[in-house]
Amino acid sequence: MTRPDPAAAWRNNPFFVLELKADASRADVERAGQRLLGLLAIGAQGADEYQTPFGAGRRDADTVRQALGRLRDPLQRARFELWANVAPLAFAAPEASESLTGPWEAGATALGWGRP
Repeated sequence: MTRPDPAAAWRNNPFFVLELKADASRADVERAGQRLLGLLAIGAQGADEYQTPFGAGRRDADTVRQALGRLRDPLQRARFELWANVAPLAFAAPEASESLTGPWEAGATALGWGRP
């Protein structure tokens, strides 16, 4: 049994699928969609994969068409714009030298709860 992917919905954001920024114009959306459909039709290398802050995603012609349809609807587009600007570094793992408890200990000390 495979586990459900908790980031799948975020990874399938139409802006990520089409590799666009949230401020892309309608013409940019259409142009990107048609370009990707053409690349997928000829089997271009790398056209079936895209990068997101939540990991790599897979796309096919149907995924591109769904993304185009969602971004053509102004209400759906507004909802997806909110998550399209997520910074990739916000979800990166902390560096090995970085302490995970350091900020908490400093906060506790500042409040008088830590060791003197």
